[in-house]
Amino acid sequence: MSGILDILNSDLGKSIVNGVAGQTNQPHSKTQDVLTMALPLLTAAMKRNANSPQGADGLMKALNTKHDGSILDNLGSLFEGGVNSDVLKDGGNILGHVLGSKQQHVENTLSAKSGMDTNSISQILKVAAPLLMGLIGKKSRQNNVSNSSDLGSLLGGLMGGNSSGQEQNFLESILDADGDGSVIDDVAGMMLGGDKSKSGLGGMLGSLFGGK
Repeated sequence: MSGILDILNSDLGKSIVNGVAGQTNQPHSKTQDVLTMALPLLTAAMKRNANSPQGADGLMKALNTKHDGSILDNLGSLFEGGVNSDVLKDGGNILGHVLGSKQQHVENTLSAKSGMDTNSISQILKVAAPLLMGLIGKKSRQNNVSNSSDLGSLLGGLMGGNSSGQEQNFLESILDADGDGSVIDDVAGMMLGGDKSKSGLGGMLGSLFGGK
């Protein structure tokens, strides 16, 4: 299964980056950098939420109804004239559910790492969240996902992609490194914090901006 970073480098990913950059009036390269960090982080947070029966049921329900992947079918129309308010509102709701009280912390961290202002980071995340949900919804149909175990495997595959086993397991190993149950603190602090002693996906993301 293609991972998030593989998808970002595909034609679909390039269309998403171009559209989001146009929506936020930010440089293409900076937008791609932000998405390269944000999408694995959001996927990791979704995977942690799906570890509970309630979280898995909620995500499955969303994927089986609103987020079926159709948002990806006509990206040109989505971005033409600006993303409409309903999509942005949906993105805000997804972020609130997935990140909770840590949303501002994540936005500030991405801003510090990318050099992009927090308002633009917030806009990028609001657009990216429904697209990510659409991608997960599309993948869930292709893989006949019908239960929480299958859903967890799907999300894990998206986080790891076609990298080595060490890279596939890296994010999982740091989700709750200090045992306090706070996925966002651990992922944002370690993955985005640039711990260059780590290898694989997390180390690559952490050093993306040269440890800025």
